[in-house]
Amino acid sequence: MSEQINYRQTIARALADALAADPDVILIGEDVAAAGGAFKSTVGLLDRFGPERVRDTPISEQAIVGAAIGAAMCGLRPVAEIMFADFAGVCFDQIANQLAKYRYMTGGQVRLPVTIRMAGGAGSGFAAQHSQAAENWFLNIPGLKIAVPGTVPDLYGLTRAAIQDDNPVLIFEHKNLFAVKGTIPPDAEPIPLGRADVVRHGGDVTIVATQQMRWRALEAAGRLATEGIEATVIDPRTLVPFDDDTVVESLTTTSRLTVVQEAPAGGSWGASLIARMTQHHFFLFDAPPLLLCADDTPVPYAANLEEAWMPSVEEIVSEVRKQVQS
Repeated sequence: MSEQINYRQTIARALADALAADPDVILIGEDVAAAGGAFKSTVGLLDRFGPERVRDTPISEQAIVGAAIGAAMCGLRPVAEIMFADFAGVCFDQIANQLAKYRYMTGGQVRLPVTIRMAGGAGSGFAAQHSQAAENWFLNIPGLKIAVPGTVPDLYGLTRAAIQDDNPVLIFEHKNLFAVKGTIPPDAEPIPLGRADVVRHGGDVTIVATQQMRWRALEAAGRLATEGIEATVIDPRTLVPFDDDTVVESLTTTSRLTVVQEAPAGGSWGASLIARMTQHHFFLFDAPPLLLCADDTPVPYAANLEEAWMPSVEEIVSEVRKQVQS
């Protein structure tokens, strides 16, 4: 029988199943053990698996990632938590110059099956230093895989797949989705990294969005349908590797592309997707592709400004309507 749980509880469920399935899996991070995590997403793991496998660390992101790298080199499968994704800047060197490159620089002699979990995203009032979509920071670093789950089953399946992967995987858990509910069947399997989910089918426009914007895009598509505009909504689920084929397949029908992201445009996955699509599939388009994104400012703290900073359902509806009618 399928179990309905929320996004936050899914994190503990996926980690528990991974720890139970493989004795080499360990969990490390600030407050992940005794306190059950800063967001209460690792509750119960210490009691079940003990302090050898679920370990609190000093408040040092460099130490957390460095320890994970060393543990992986010695044969373990560490899952490291960086509490807020914004704090990845503190340990950027370990991620970008050590974790991402070590397997390549040893000619494959050493593998680094490290999973780094980070809570990111805006909409919860955590202000400019704790609300960023930091996944875009890592797009230009070969050697890393990047997962951005937006639903309960995707969070479970991608987390399990990341921990089983022999390469480094960054998982960004969206803070503003912690209350979202879903079901996980008892026999739930890992979801292969690099396989998008077509959430909704339509023939007029292709909308690609992740995490919080996935839900807004889906709501916008429902409103557009009442006007006779049918949208396909695609959740890529992973940014690296990215499932370009699913987007291309949809464009052969819709000939219009809208990308919705919770981040400024520069250096982003949405801008990169549009660049790839126009470079390699230009003749599929009947209208210029559209990137709906956050303002080019730090994330505001005031609730009304934070909401205005991100693409809204109303903005998606309005801009897609204009795109289809052009």
